[in-house]
Amino acid sequence: MEAIDAFHDGRRRGLKAELPIVSYTFEHDDYDFTGFVSVLLAFFLKLDKMVFMSNETTSKLFFHQGGLEPGETQAIVDSALGDAHDGELFLEYRLSENLHYDDGRLRVGDFDTRQGFGLRCVVDDASGYAHGSELSHDALSRARSAVVAVKHGHEGVVAMGAPSSTNRHLYSEDNPIEAVPFARKVALLEEVDAFVRAQDSNVRQVRVRLGSSWQAVRIIRAGGDVRSDIRPLVRLDINVVVGRGERIEAGYTGIGGRDSLEQWMREDVWQAQALEALRQAKVNLESVAAPAGEMDVVLAAGWPGILLHEAVGHGLEGDFNRKGTSAFSGMIGKRVASKGVTVVDDGTMEKRRGSLSIDDEGTPSSCTTLIEDGILVGYMHDRMSARLMDSEPTGNGRRESYAHLPMPRMTNTYMHSGEAEPEELLKRVKRGLYACAFGGGQVDITSGKFVFSCTEAYRVEDGRIGAPVKGATLIGNGPDVLTRVSMVGNDMKLDTGIGICGKWGQSVPVGVGQPSMLIEGLTVGGEG
Repeated sequence: MEAIDAFHDGRRRGLKAELPIVSYTFEHDDYDFTGFVSVLLAFFLKLDKMVFMSNETTSKLFFHQGGLEPGETQAIVDSALGDAHDGELFLEYRLSENLHYDDGRLRVGDFDTRQGFGLRCVVDDASGYAHGSELSHDALSRARSAVVAVKHGHEGVVAMGAPSSTNRHLYSEDNPIEAVPFARKVALLEEVDAFVRAQDSNVRQVRVRLGSSWQAVRIIRAGGDVRSDIRPLVRLDINVVVGRGERIEAGYTGIGGRDSLEQWMREDVWQAQALEALRQAKVNLESVAAPAGEMDVVLAAGWPGILLHEAVGHGLEGDFNRKGTSAFSGMIGKRVASKGVTVVDDGTMEKRRGSLSIDDEGTPSSCTTLIEDGILVGYMHDRMSARLMDSEPTGNGRRESYAHLPMPRMTNTYMHSGEAEPEELLKRVKRGLYACAFGGGQVDITSGKFVFSCTEAYRVEDGRIGAPVKGATLIGNGPDVLTRVSMVGNDMKLDTGIGICGKWGQSVPVGVGQPSMLIEGLTVGGEG
C-alpha cells in the first residue's frame, strides 16, 4: 500500500486497495468447521482492513496534510451539534480530469483539485449550513458560529443516533486518474476518432470525452462517530455526426462506472461503443416524421428506464412526500401501478455509477423496494425525511459536493423483469411506437406530468417494427403511466453507466434500468 505523497506532476497519489471478490459454496455437511471459521474470519478481516484504509486515507488528507487536528476538529463538531436533532461535518477532497477530443484535436484537457468542508446543524425541519474551501480550525469555528443560530429556542434533545455501520465496500479505492498515463488517454481518443471515420464516408464529426474522478469523504458527528469513503468514477462518451447532402443527424453512446479506466479502454469495449454511436446516427439519417396522437408504446430495456427515474422516481423521494408536494404523497399501501410492476432503488450494486458504500450522511446504502407488484410500499429517505416521517434512513442522503446540503436522491433505480418475451410485446401493438433511447425530459413533481424526447424510435404497425422516426416526444403523468403498463418483458437491463440526475441545482451520478414494457394509450407528440 502506497502512502499519499506530495504532488507528482500536479497530481496527488491515492492509496491502492484490491477489492476481494469472495464466493464460498458448501455442498456437503461434513466440511471442516474450523476451516470454515478461518475462511470467514479471513474474509471479514479483509473487509475491516478496507474500511480502515478508507479511514486512513481520509485521515492523511484532512489531518496529516490538510491543516486540521482530529481532537480540536471533534471538539468544534461536538459544541456545534451536541444538542441538535442531527448534523455532521462533511469533509471532501476531489480530483477530476476531463479530456475532450473534437474533430481530430484535443480541445479540452482539464485537471482539477478541490477540497472543503460543510458543517450542518439540524433542528426539527430546519438546517443551519456553512461551507468553505479553507480547511482550518478558524474556518470551522466561524462556520460553527453561523450554524448554531438554528438552535435558538431548541430544548436540546438529540433525536437520532449515528448511522448503522457496515464493512461493505462496493468499489476499489484506486485512483483512476493515476492508473493510466496521460499520453495513453490522448492516444485512445485519437484511435476512437480514426476508427469511426474509417467506417463510413458520411461521418462529418466525431466527439469523444474521457472523464475520471477520485473523491474522498470523511463524515464526523458529535460524540466521535466517523465514517469515510473513497469513490472512483469514470466515463467514456462518444458522439458521432453523419450527413448526406444537407441533412445531418447524430448518434451517441456512453459507458462508465465506479471502476478503473482500463476496463473501458479495452479495444473491444470502445470499438463496440463507437459502432453503436455510428449505428444510431445512420438510423436517424433515415428517419421520417414521428406520428402524433394517443397510441401504444413499447419501451426497450435499459436506458429507457430514465423515464421511470424522472416520471416516477423523483416523486418517491422522501422530502417531497414529507411536504405533501408529490403526486405519490399519502399513497403507501395503495395501487399506483399495474400488477407485475416492481420498482426498487438499489445503491448496493458493485461498481455501478449510482452505487455508494455509504451515502453523504454516513448511512450505508440499501436496496429499497418502492413499488411491489403495483403497490406503493416505500419512499427513499435521507436522515431528515426518515426522522420526520417516523421511518428509517435508506442510504439516499446525497449531495453534489461539500458546498451543498444533502437531500433524498436516487442511486440505481430500476424495474424488475416480468415474464413476457420481448417479441410478445411488439406483437400486441396494432399501431404504435417502439422507443429505444431518450434524450432530455421534464417532470413536474407535484402533478407528475412529464415530457420526454426520443433520440431513437420506430413506428410499429401490425406487430412489426417499421421506419425510424424523428421528433417523437412522450407525454404523460407519472402516477397514471404505470397503471397503463399491460406487459413487462423478461429482459431487465441496466444502463451503461451514463446517468446524471439534477435536483434543486445539484447533480449526482445515478443508474437506471428496466425490462421492455408495453404502455397502452400513451400520448405521443410528433409531426406525422
